[in-house]
Amino acid sequence: MNYRILSGSALKMIAVITMGIDHTAWQLLWHWDAFTEPLFMYHHRVVTWYFLLRCVGRLAFPIFAFLIVEGFIHTRNRRRYGWSLFVCALISEIPYALFHNGLQLMGHNVMFTLLWGFLGLCAVEHYRHDWRRVGGILVAMLAVAFLFRAEYGGTGFTFIILLYALRRHLALQALLGCCLFSFKWVTGLAFIPIAMYNGQRGFIKGAIGKYLFYAFYPVHLMIIWLIRQQLFG
Repeated sequence: MNYRILSGSALKMIAVITMGIDHTAWQLLWHWDAFTEPLFMYHHRVVTWYFLLRCVGRLAFPIFAFLIVEGFIHTRNRRRYGWSLFVCALISEIPYALFHNGLQLMGHNVMFTLLWGFLGLCAVEHYRHDWRRVGGILVAMLAVAFLFRAEYGGTGFTFIILLYALRRHLALQALLGCCLFSFKWVTGLAFIPIAMYNGQRGFIKGAIGKYLFYAFYPVHLMIIWLIRQQLFG
């Protein structure tokens, strides 16, 4: 039985949907008792619908990180790919700031982490015959990732680099995710759809589809912020 039934486009849809669920729950649903009333206890933790929805959101970043590695490996133009990530990161800064704390910027959006991971992979590939230089560059980039304070920061950067290094070892990738992130078993669940990846691009094709995918991140942050302003002021 062939279980590799998910294309790259399907993984992208799973990632954006789970991210959207997480952000909606975080900003809008915690106000309602129906989402915060206890459902049951699990390992001394009170489990609510709000908690479960936030757990769903923890699937998003590992899938996005995996897709960055796949994009790095398969893109025909790495320069354009990197510029697309950079432009999306810049455009997302104001929506991200509004979404979090009303322009009192305390950190930066996750697109910068994905971009930084992509640039790290470019450095690994460019200097692949000089591992001392690769090591020095990655350590410096890791320090910058922590200091820059983008979402997932140095942990996210490290995760992307190690996903690439372990790209032929899915079980080790899943174990790595469980070790690096706080929602350990939930992060591991992200590797179920990743294991079902068939290596095909899928239905998101052409410039319009690609840029609509990039646009989802800043647009959904703005929509959620506007709804929150209308509901709660």
